[in-house]
Amino acid sequence: MALRAMAAQAATVLRLSSQPRIAKPLIIPLSLRYSTVPEDLKYSASHEWVKVEGDTATIGITDHAAHELGDVVFADLPESGTSVHKGKPFAVVESVKAASDVYSPVSGEVIDFNEVVKSTPATVNKGPFVEGWLIKVKLLDKSELESLLDAAKYREHIESSGH
Repeated sequence: MALRAMAAQAATVLRLSSQPRIAKPLIIPLSLRYSTVPEDLKYSASHEWVKVEGDTATIGITDHAAHELGDVVFADLPESGTSVHKGKPFAVVESVKAASDVYSPVSGEVIDFNEVVKSTPATVNKGPFVEGWLIKVKLLDKSELESLLDAAKYREHIESSGH
């Protein structure tokens, strides 16, 4: 008992608290807690991303969209040679929660589709920006890229949309 009294007195002199301090929680908007937004890509407001290399655009859904969908269980992707048009659906991705159209952020001709995603759709959840890409398109009009969002604007869009 005397030891406890001495410890309390020492704590008072040293201005230490005997009560544990609880750290304030870091407040991160719910919409950004799980979303990765690479800086080198362009984004659409409907949550698709584009990576341009020369006249080829690789397209997929964003990390944010993948988290919103949940576990992807099916992907219906267009075959090579198919034309896609900016703002129009080109694929359907189904998850345990819902089926969702995927809209093309650019116009062009499909030159490749991701066979891994077709056979193992959950790849989209594991790595939407690397192994989970959906299609590659030969760009028809590079000026369409100007209307897409950069990473900072896309983050703002996610935060303001409250998803």
